[in-house]
Amino acid sequence: MKQISKILLLLASVLLALAGCTGGDSADKVSNKEIIFADVDWDSIKFHNAVVGTIANELWGYEWKEIQGSTPITQEALMQGEIDVHMEIWSDNLTSYDEDLAAGRFKELGVNFDDNYQGIYVPRYVIEGDAERNIKAVAPDLKYIWELKNYPDVFKDDENPEKGRIYGAIPGWEVDEILYNKYLHYKLDENFVYFRPGSSAALASVITRAYEKGEAIAAYYWEPTWLLGQLDMVLLEDEPYDANTYKDGKTALPAVRVTIGISNKFAEEGNEELIELLKKYRTSSKLTSKALAYMQETNSDYVKTAKWFLQENTELIDSWLNTSDAKKIKEFLSK
Repeated sequence: MKQISKILLLLASVLLALAGCTGGDSADKVSNKEIIFADVDWDSIKFHNAVVGTIANELWGYEWKEIQGSTPITQEALMQGEIDVHMEIWSDNLTSYDEDLAAGRFKELGVNFDDNYQGIYVPRYVIEGDAERNIKAVAPDLKYIWELKNYPDVFKDDENPEKGRIYGAIPGWEVDEILYNKYLHYKLDENFVYFRPGSSAALASVITRAYEKGEAIAAYYWEPTWLLGQLDMVLLEDEPYDANTYKDGKTALPAVRVTIGISNKFAEEGNEELIELLKKYRTSSKLTSKALAYMQETNSDYVKTAKWFLQENTELIDSWLNTSDAKKIKEFLSK
């Protein structure tokens, strides 16, 4: 009996060892599921990475990380298979985008958003007033950018009170040259100063400071950003966009088609459920700006902001995922 017991014990040990090996292999497969996202050092792309990363981790066990680089560098890394997913490819900013896509160097899965406007903004209370803050409308007829010329006394320059001030873009940005051309084209130079802030942080600071005081300000900004998610600003209208003349400052600046791309390597490895999510993933500049404003106001990180965003926009979950997976994510978020 003792001999039989020893044999049975040995067999049990072997079976346990084999089971352990099988279980370990399975666990490794799960832990090796990883998404490498592009990070071009914008809050918006980090936010979208966190939204998809949170869903993919909870539903399918993916771990995720980000690789930082400029727009051209991250796009090249995507085509080389060093980056798996790019949530914000500003397609108009890449001269070879259409050529690379047509040549099959990467896969475009859809559009994340395409309502990312930019231009000269003023606070809404400048045009409509704000009864709650006891602010009267000081430029009620202001609608178009060239109409700023009628209000130099409203947007008074601190250093030259006889003129108004427009806050332009950051020196070195392409849009700064375009805005300056616009400033000259509409003859705003006759009674306005074109002032260039030293940095995007300085520009955000001067806008928020004026807004908090209820003062008039006309300044360049862009979407999506936390500032435009937090403050009620109005984009001054312009002539309809014309690809041939907008760089001369004669028409509105274009909105860019911001796409979602994956590497061929990532597509070949399977990842069908995640790819299906990315094909359906669509947001807007307005939604993104609201999320970034929440992050700014609450000092939350990207993952916490992503969870808040999903809780606030459950209809997006339903549009991105099948019924079963959508239910799982909602249950996860409700805990």
